Amino acid sequence: MSETRSDGTRTIGVREVAALAGVSRQTVSRVLNDHPEVAAGTRERVLAAMDELGYRMNNAARALGTRRTRTLGILASDALQYGPSRSIAAIESSAREAGYWVSAAFADAADDAAVASAVDHLIAQGVEGIVVVAPHARTLVALDVSRIGIPVVTLHSAGRGARGLSVDHAAGARLAVAALADAGHTRIAHLAGPADWLEAESRVEGFQAELADRGLPAGPVLIGDWTARSGYDAADGIRATGATAVFAANDQMALGLLTGLREAGQDVPGDVSVVGFDDIPDSAYYWPPLTTVRQDFGELARRAVATLISGADAAASDLAPVAPVLVPRASIAPPRP
Repeated sequence: MSETRSDGTRTIGVREVAALAGVSRQTVSRVLNDHPEVAAGTRERVLAAMDELGYRMNNAARALGTRRTRTLGILASDALQYGPSRSIAAIESSAREAGYWVSAAFADAADDAAVASAVDHLIAQGVEGIVVVAPHARTLVALDVSRIGIPVVTLHSAGRGARGLSVDHAAGARLAVAALADAGHTRIAHLAGPADWLEAESRVEGFQAELADRGLPAGPVLIGDWTARSGYDAADGIRATGATAVFAANDQMALGLLTGLREAGQDVPGDVSVVGFDDIPDSAYYWPPLTTVRQDFGELARRAVATLISGADAAASDLAPVAPVLVPRASIAPPRP
């Protein structure tokens, strides 16, 4: 195998690693390819030799010898929002830890041809599986008509579609509503995400289900677009509903809402309590610090990578929804008498 690295004075390859470790080149190749029939002591000697020589594996050369690229694809239809962007970074990190590379392609969710073209591009790179960051229903429709032929998992699809991995967004919404209801609020509004986002839909469902199970009246639902500006603009509409508490479908909208309410003379949480979703880094440092629902993007990415690598043998635990966690801070108080 001709995987080599040049340090400017000499070339480090499998031959040099084998000589230093006192093994055959075939044994070095087996270690590189995680072959199970290599003794632990032998594997340690080979890895120590690689480290001493400064050997770095060339993935393209490896693919020539094994017919495997050890590369996973990422197809993203939206990489601008906090959740998808964090997931893409976490996928790359998880893949690297597993000894895989990633190749990314981006496509407009509303353009079926663009989605199909992005899939073709990734397959042409020889990817062994694809993680589809698919927050829009339209992306799943486009994938359904594509003949991909390699393993696929989807993220941010609220669990929809084949092998759809997701945080349990309905459960997260229920945590948010429960926190407000437990503080004594009975008039709770929801500032929802865009209607074409699957996660926004699931959070609305969880919001409505928790109110119904508690025997509380159905709360008003206002639509935002995930931005802080849309949360700011929603302040007057929230006030008009008479709600004393709001569950915002993401932290950016919640933080914008805090400012809009404050400028309208409303105290948070004295007059209106607010809960967000995502636990973005900034949410702990606004005033008041925002109570929110945390998503574990790292765990979601780890499961996606593990599922693609395992193929048909993927563990049921990796396919299960990831449980969200409520992060209590100072933006909830009992309603005024």
